[in-house]
Amino acid sequence: MAAQELILILDRTVTGSQADLENARNFLAKAAEQNLPELLKQLSDILNTSTNNPTARTQAALQLKNALYSRDDIKAFQDRWLLIPEDVRNHVKNNCFNSLGTETTKPSQAAQCVGYIACAELPRGQWRDLIEQLVANVTTVGRPDNIREASLEALGYICQDIDSNVLVPQSNVILTALVYGMRKEETNDHVRLAATTAMLNSLEFTKNNFQNDSERHYIMQVVCEATQSTNLKIQVAALQNLVKILTLYYDYMEYYMGPALFAITMDAMKSTHDEIALQGIEFWSNVCDEEYELQLLQQEAQDQNRQPERSSRYYARGALPYLVPVLLQRLTMQEETDDDDDWNPCKAAGVCLMLLANCAEDTIIQYVFPFVSENIKHTNWQHREAAVMAFGSMLEGPDVATIKPIAEQAIPFLLELLRDSNVAVRDTTAWTIGRIFEFVSQAVMNDELLRALGNALVNRLADEPRVATNICWSFSSLARAAYDHAECSEEDDTPNTYLLSPFFDEIVKKLIETTDRPDGNQSNLRNAAYEALMEMIRHSPKDCYVTVQKTTVTVLDRLNRVISAESHTANPNDRVQIGDLQSLLCATLQSVLRKMHPNDAPLISDPIMQALLQMLKSNSGKASAVQEDALVAIGTLIEVLGLHFIKYVEHVLPFVYEALNNHAEYQICAAAVGVVGDLSRSLLDKLAPYCDHIMTHLLNCLGDDKLHRSVKPQILSTFGDIALAIGGYFKKYLEHVLNTLNQACRAQVAKNDYDMIDYLNELREGCLSAYTGIIQGLRNSVAPAGDSTLALVELQLVTGQLPFMVQFIETIARDPNKSDSIIGSAIGLIGDLVTSYGQQMIEYVERDPIDKLLTEGKRSKIMKTKTLAMWATKEIRKIKNN
Repeated sequence: MAAQELILILDRTVTGSQADLENARNFLAKAAEQNLPELLKQLSDILNTSTNNPTARTQAALQLKNALYSRDDIKAFQDRWLLIPEDVRNHVKNNCFNSLGTETTKPSQAAQCVGYIACAELPRGQWRDLIEQLVANVTTVGRPDNIREASLEALGYICQDIDSNVLVPQSNVILTALVYGMRKEETNDHVRLAATTAMLNSLEFTKNNFQNDSERHYIMQVVCEATQSTNLKIQVAALQNLVKILTLYYDYMEYYMGPALFAITMDAMKSTHDEIALQGIEFWSNVCDEEYELQLLQQEAQDQNRQPERSSRYYARGALPYLVPVLLQRLTMQEETDDDDDWNPCKAAGVCLMLLANCAEDTIIQYVFPFVSENIKHTNWQHREAAVMAFGSMLEGPDVATIKPIAEQAIPFLLELLRDSNVAVRDTTAWTIGRIFEFVSQAVMNDELLRALGNALVNRLADEPRVATNICWSFSSLARAAYDHAECSEEDDTPNTYLLSPFFDEIVKKLIETTDRPDGNQSNLRNAAYEALMEMIRHSPKDCYVTVQKTTVTVLDRLNRVISAESHTANPNDRVQIGDLQSLLCATLQSVLRKMHPNDAPLISDPIMQALLQMLKSNSGKASAVQEDALVAIGTLIEVLGLHFIKYVEHVLPFVYEALNNHAEYQICAAAVGVVGDLSRSLLDKLAPYCDHIMTHLLNCLGDDKLHRSVKPQILSTFGDIALAIGGYFKKYLEHVLNTLNQACRAQVAKNDYDMIDYLNELREGCLSAYTGIIQGLRNSVAPAGDSTLALVELQLVTGQLPFMVQFIETIARDPNKSDSIIGSAIGLIGDLVTSYGQQMIEYVERDPIDKLLTEGKRSKIMKTKTLAMWATKEIRKIKNN
């Protein structure tokens, strides 16, 4: 294809008609399909020819970028690039590199192309001289500023997107370029900004430099000097660096806090420029986050009678007298037109104040409360709203006994402010009342106060959507608080009555009315009302059961009406709203079903099942979240009905199979796996006749590499549920399942990829659940005969796997990244193996990793893990003594 023809096509992607644009896109897609290497060569030639028009060059770079990178599948695009012949790759790389600084538009598109290619090649030991070439572009005296700026941008893109470990060996040389570009002596602001932005992206891999005093001093000096630039963008970028440095390198900050950081960030918080003020507040929010975390670690170390690995320097507490007045001043600077979604210094100050309260605990009160007292009846609405916000922000952190009398004193003022003429004041007051219910509920747990608050809140449900949404949230907090406050007998978790019982029915009625408001889409009101309704039902005592029954009928009636409306709706927007409403109604249905008396559930199950099956039927074959919600609701119904669900099994399974085959929408597939688990736990061996089909579908899911990884641990765990349910009938699937588990147990992940570490824990926990279910299922399958010899015969089917299972448990025991729940699951399996195999297990349980795992379990803060560890140790002692 001639270069001029390609330039013309690239121009049309911007300047042509819609049809031209479509044709150009199709042409480029076809060219990529037919000969991608040749297309990339030509695009890079266009980019590197400075006499070409700027539009064509920019579009050439854009097409190159699209061929090099996709957010959805980074690795596939990198692998595709690496398969292109080396001479073509070198040609494209040279063109992109030589284009740096020659473009007339900013930011540099060539720099992005260099960045994406580097992210593919550097981790594989290719393009080794790139970093040095970019650094030379920045630091060589006499290089044009445009080239220096674009080279710094390229370094920034590389630092941002690459695994930071790849760059550690070159951190010194990269830092040399960044610091050189950031110096106050740098006269070109574009260069200085590019260097400051790149520095922000490089901080993760400069750990070694921060450990060296002289290098750290120089980095901090350059960053602090950049915060004093007269250029707003450089100032903001430099402050962003300080925020990130504080988070990554808190332990090294003592030397700089007093002389520099405190003054710089306090000035930033007071700035008239929102972008600067936000960074100043963010700095102190991060200080609070870090110090709160260190306080928890310190407490944990104290409980375990050891020294903490790191200690808090208590910067936030020390700065309270200076920080709080600035934050309170910021709270009074709201605008009438402030949008809920806009992040501004006023909102940031509220969040910072909450974090400070968590850190400073009781000490915060003396700095905040005088402001609240002075401003809560102020004639200016901004001051009234700021006073309520400040009060609400300090409720979590101080000791309940200290804050309770203050909260009691505040209630009459808050009740008055719920009727304030200003909507922002009413909104914040509703939120603050919710915070009292959440953190200081003891202050309101008496009949008189609750009646006054309940009435006021019910009346304000008719207020503007933003206020009503916070009222709904308050009801959610109130329901939980009242339920926790109620008295229960030792045998029963559900209290007979509680303080909300006299007006429970009225609250529920008003919440149901609120879900129907025509403006329910605003401020997330409809969702908040349904959420509050669910919380009220979940936390309802026995004497409110009649309201639960009425709500069930109301929800079912609404669900049927919505299903009926869906079949007559063609408008896509209306269909989306109907889908959302179905989801909310399904979730509410689950709440009421869980509160149903066992005798009542079968009386209403037919119409509920009919509605849910109709939802599945009308959404069959469509990309719809409604299927997931209907399946989850069916899971709840299975739980509630137990064996009574058997009459619906044949109607439900076709939809379950369809969902299990839907690997593209993995959430729907996962919901179906959940239903299989529920069926196993409820129907037990009555599920056996259906298991051939179920197991085939589950094994197919595991065999598909395209199915989202999150579903696979759940499937392994479900094998355990099925094995436990059908006992001896599971033998026919044993070989397939054990082979699958054998593969899954061997999975390994990179030690620095935290998402994959979490996934590995989930996968291993799925394997442990499967083994546990299989062992218990085989052992219990002969339990009625009460013959342990017979049980051992059944268990011989798995005996060959014992060394591998124990080795798997040892691998988990040695893993420093194992989760608390996996410790419990591994110990549970040890206990089951010991009780099932007796003396055969002695050689395995005396191994050091198993012993250490049991010790770790006994020290666990999670009661279930602790109990399992004590039980497993007792079982081991039994077989040793025998």
